[in-house]
Amino acid sequence: MGRIVSVWLAFAVIACSLTAISAEESGESKEFVLTLDQSNFTDTVSKHDFIVVEFYAPWCGHCKNLAPEYEKAASMLSKHDPPILLAKVDANEESNKDLASEYEVRGFPTLKILRNGGKNVQEYKGPREADGIVEYLKKQSGPASAEMKSAEDASSFIDEKKIVIVGVFPKFSGQEFDNYMALAEKLRSDYEFGHTLDAKYLPRGESSVTGPVVRLFKPFDELFVDFKDFNVEALEKFVEESSIPLVTLFNNDPSNHPFVIKFYNSPLVKAMLFANLSNEGVDSLKSKFREVAEQYKGQGIGFLLGDLEASQAAFQYFGVQESQVPLIIILENDGKKYLKPYLEADHIAPWVKDYKEGKVPPYVKSEPIPVENNEPVKVVVADTLDDMVFKSGKNVLLEFYAPWCGHCQKLAPILEEVAVHYENDAKVLIAKLDATANDIVDPNFDVRGYPTVYFRSADGNISAYEGERTKEDIIDFIEKNREKTAHQEALKDEL
Repeated sequence: MGRIVSVWLAFAVIACSLTAISAEESGESKEFVLTLDQSNFTDTVSKHDFIVVEFYAPWCGHCKNLAPEYEKAASMLSKHDPPILLAKVDANEESNKDLASEYEVRGFPTLKILRNGGKNVQEYKGPREADGIVEYLKKQSGPASAEMKSAEDASSFIDEKKIVIVGVFPKFSGQEFDNYMALAEKLRSDYEFGHTLDAKYLPRGESSVTGPVVRLFKPFDELFVDFKDFNVEALEKFVEESSIPLVTLFNNDPSNHPFVIKFYNSPLVKAMLFANLSNEGVDSLKSKFREVAEQYKGQGIGFLLGDLEASQAAFQYFGVQESQVPLIIILENDGKKYLKPYLEADHIAPWVKDYKEGKVPPYVKSEPIPVENNEPVKVVVADTLDDMVFKSGKNVLLEFYAPWCGHCQKLAPILEEVAVHYENDAKVLIAKLDATANDIVDPNFDVRGYPTVYFRSADGNISAYEGERTKEDIIDFIEKNREKTAHQEALKDEL
């Protein structure tokens, strides 16, 4: 299946405003971040109940931005009681790639919280600046749920701009309490949990309940909701579903960004309306969109309203233009997209209904078809993939690349040499496709990194190229596949 990139990565740029600091003290530079590798990783982690590990690549710009903040946080946390250890692993180093694979590192930097000697692994989901890292990790290293013994405790704990979950119990023991604490331990990197013996301490909701009951506080929709099923799976589903707004708002207000992240990380199909929210007349769009969200609540679709000013990364990711707003995009979990541009309020309900009934064709992002395509390595875009690769009758070597990828840049002149070698051979085509600007909808191409190279023979066989990236090895690969095809054709003729 074609590479499905987490959509949130397109929005992550809004959170990347990190500043550099110096770790130099007394004329000497002391590193507080521990460097780990394949040789000492397991032994080191096994000795710690709580350790944070950053998987980084030396060439990664975000990693370079994080480094001074991470080091400063490590210095501050070394003075905590008990000390909290921060470590790092160069995941780009060949000897450490098994570690990166084991911990499912798919981008840089990736931070993991390892508990109980590495037996429990959680994603780090906190800030990327030193003070925020320190505050977040102090909470993560403490109890999974905080006891509230007074209204003052509850008032200081329950942030009106965050999701906060509180369990009310007649006593801090029993199956319900144990299940609640298990939930808090499991989801502690995503939410803040508390527990109390008295509901009257809580700022909202029925104060006379004695429990057991779980009360989820949120800064949107109905502001709080109670739940009394203490099965751990049921509790987790309740928290996840209740912590996403009926309509998530994506604008430049940082307090909304955690909910946007949750929206994009959720397993729901995503319906996104993008518009200029400062325009007159937008209220009717917002009203109709919310009505549709109410109509399809609980049916596996999440809804997001994105302001034009904040959504530039989304526009680039989806390959749409500002001139097309208001527009609605539906994104399915397999990467399929559906688009309705130039939207009017009365279009929303019937278009979503048509989508649900399978009447809307998928939208495929494609770069414009090149006016000229005269270079030795031919340019393929999504709209020409079928004609240039599948219907050409040629043996096609196709590179899927990213413009920013260093390995792709090194491969480019080599592919050009290969293309020049076959310049007078009408049966061979050397081509490239920018996988960041074109959707890859054909399931034959499994693109998970860059560059990814495939060969499609003239008779339709597709195989991944995994050899050395030299002119000689690539030509040898092509010729062996051509010989194989010719041999199979000869056998067919004999039969």
